[in-house]
Amino acid sequence: MAEPKTQPTDASVEVFLAAVEPARRREDALAVCALMREVTGEAPVMWGSSIVGFGRYTYVNTTKKPADWPIIGFSPRKAALTVYIMPGFTAQTDLLDRMGPHATSVSCLYIKRLDQIDMGALRDLCEWSVAQMQRLYPGSACGAR
Repeated sequence: MAEPKTQPTDASVEVFLAAVEPARRREDALAVCALMREVTGEAPVMWGSSIVGFGRYTYVNTTKKPADWPIIGFSPRKAALTVYIMPGFTAQTDLLDRMGPHATSVSCLYIKRLDQIDMGALRDLCEWSVAQMQRLYPGSACGAR
């Protein structure tokens, strides 16, 4: 069975973020990177070619094999900055209501412009997400705040 495609790499997060275009998306990515570093106490790591992740947990995937994934992360995609909130959003509708313009899918928060987002709500959501992941996966690797 093949390994999951998205794995941690030795690629430089700084080089990756410096190359993000346009400039506004790069600035947003740098701000979210700093926020997640503060929330997790972890250094960012590239996962695959375009995901910046913090910490790590192991889950059982659909093929019944253990797989690793970041506890929290983001990707500065062309259409939107994508923030990976692994526990999902159903328990945090109050924070989403405060957030500002965004969209969600199962575990993804899509933000077109960070300057239109309530950064306090985003920080609270990230802190909640990391705490939930540490509770759900007690052996996960993620520093304490």
